[in-house]
Amino acid sequence: MNILAIDSSNLVMGVAVSTETKVLGEIITNVKKNHSIRLMPAIEQIIRDVDLTLDQIDRIAVAIGPGSYTGVRIGVTIAKTLAWTANKEIVGISSLEALAQNGIHFNGLIVPFFDARRGQVYTGLYQSKDGKVECVQEDRLTMMKDWLAELKKCQESILFLSNDFDKHEALIQEILPNSVIGEAVYNNPRPSEIAKLAFTREPSKDVHHVVPSYLRLAEAESKWLEKQVNKK
Repeated sequence: MNILAIDSSNLVMGVAVSTETKVLGEIITNVKKNHSIRLMPAIEQIIRDVDLTLDQIDRIAVAIGPGSYTGVRIGVTIAKTLAWTANKEIVGISSLEALAQNGIHFNGLIVPFFDARRGQVYTGLYQSKDGKVECVQEDRLTMMKDWLAELKKCQESILFLSNDFDKHEALIQEILPNSVIGEAVYNNPRPSEIAKLAFTREPSKDVHHVVPSYLRLAEAESKWLEKQVNKK
């Protein structure tokens, strides 16, 4: 089985093609550029570079968030469009779960996070057991200060994985000075990990059932709902 994996849910953009035993190719960038312009050419390039065609792709895996609203929408929309038009299986994967895979060899708790502004983060709690990274606490949107206070009660070593340490490292060091900060090479979510997870999941029965996981409403939606409440 050949899987095409797509991730544009955050600043890192990545695409990969994998079989069950081998990563055939992977492209990752961690730069502030427009995913809407760059994602389709990257998909075309990776499929071409591994000497396949879209017809030879069996399943599409996509990071469904949380993360950037625009980035998540771009990735999910392109993945669903490809799956629908080419009649391919599709699987949605948590962006945080994908990042947590980089801690598979860590003996302790794994905390991936993405900055959500105003002191908030998208995060979850994971742990490596028997060669697999399992979810301990579901993904959430929370204040980083509150999350760190909760983690402080844990009796295990903690590994943080993120490209957003510049916004939260001081607070982490203040509250959890003995925690482990992931090295740069482990802080990029890898689309090949999304593909690996997709091999273990049942594909969606309907392409339209694959939806973004925002964990909160967009600001425009929140303001609209607030206006509706005030009208009553």
